[in-house]
Amino acid sequence: MQTNFLSQQFNAGFLAENSTACPANATICDGTSCVLPEDNFNQTLSVVLSTVLTIMLALVMFSMGCNVELKNFLGHIKRPWGIFVGFLCQFGIMPLTAFVLSLAFNILPIQAVVVLIMGCCPGGTASNVIAYWVDGDMDLSISMTTCSTLLAMGMMPLCLFIYTKMWTDSDAIVLPYDSIGLSLVALVIPVSFGIFVNHKWPSKAKIILKIGSIVGAVLIVLIAVVGGILYKGSWIISPKLWIIGTVFPAAGYTLGFLLARLAGLSWHRCRTVSLETGMQNTQLCSTIVQLSFSPEQLELMFTFPLIYSIFQLLFALLILGGYRLYRRHRVKTKTDVEKTEQKEDSKSSAKINGGFVSDEMR
Repeated sequence: MQTNFLSQQFNAGFLAENSTACPANATICDGTSCVLPEDNFNQTLSVVLSTVLTIMLALVMFSMGCNVELKNFLGHIKRPWGIFVGFLCQFGIMPLTAFVLSLAFNILPIQAVVVLIMGCCPGGTASNVIAYWVDGDMDLSISMTTCSTLLAMGMMPLCLFIYTKMWTDSDAIVLPYDSIGLSLVALVIPVSFGIFVNHKWPSKAKIILKIGSIVGAVLIVLIAVVGGILYKGSWIISPKLWIIGTVFPAAGYTLGFLLARLAGLSWHRCRTVSLETGMQNTQLCSTIVQLSFSPEQLELMFTFPLIYSIFQLLFALLILGGYRLYRRHRVKTKTDVEKTEQKEDSKSSAKINGGFVSDEMR
C-alpha cells in the first residue's frame, strides 16, 4: 500500500515537472486536471469538523423532534399514505430521473453510475429543517426521512441493480450498511428525545425548537462551506455533470410536489414531500463513491455529490424565499380584506343607529 502511494507521488512529481497544469503533490494528473491528496491539515480539519457537525446535527434533530406530536407521528405510521407517496418519490422518481438524465446527456459510464447512486440515496436530514421553515408537516417529514433511511437498506441495492447494469456490474458498488445504520441511529435517537420533551414539557419544547431551527440553518450553510474546503483539489470535472447537478435537484423538488398533489395531499404536505424528494443524503453518496472506485475513476466523478448538495441547498432556499414572500403577501391581503369587511359592517350598523359614523370608519 505504501509502495503504491510512493509510486503515485513519484509519478505525480514527474508529471508535474513536465506540465504546468498540475501541482507537484497531485496523486493523479493527466495534464489538464488533478486530484490532490489530503494533507495533514485537511485530515485534522476533517476530523474536527466532522465531530462538530455530528454534535450540531444531533442537536438539530433533537429540536426538530420537539415539533413532532406523538399522536400525529403514530397516525402517519398507522395510515401511511403520505409516507407511501414519499416512498414512490424517493425510490421511484429519483432513480428514474437519474437514469433519464444520464442517457440524455450521454455522460461516461462511471459518471452515470455516480448520478444513479445519488438518485438511489435516501432523503437527507436538511429537509427537516427546511420543511419547518416552510410550515411543512413535521410529523410527515420526520417519518419520511426515517422510513426512507430504513428502507434504503433494501431499496438501494435493488434500484442500483435495475438501473446501473447497462453501465457497470452492481456488485462493484459497495454499499456502506454501517453508515446507513449510523445515519438511522443519529436520526431516530435525537428525534425520540425531542418527541418525549414535547410530550412532557411543550412550553420548553417551543423554545428548543426556535433555537434548533437557527442552528439548523447555520449547519446547512456550514456543511456546504466545509465541503468546498475539504474537496478543493477536485473541482475540475465535466460540464455535463455541472448541468446534471443543477437540473437533478430542481426536477426532484418539482416532480415530488406534483406527484404529492396528484395523490390528493394537502398543500403543506405537498411542500414536505417535495423537499424530502429533492434533498438527498449526499454524505452517504460520497461515502459509497469513495469505497467503490479507484482514484483514477474518482477524478471523473468525486465532486458530483458536492455539486448536487450545493444546488439542492440553493433551490431549497429559493423555495423558502418564495414561500415567505407568498405568505407575507397573503397575510397582508387577508388583513386588508378583514379591515374592509369590518368598515362595511360598522357603516351598516351606523345606519341602524341613526346614521352616526366615527372618523375612523370614514
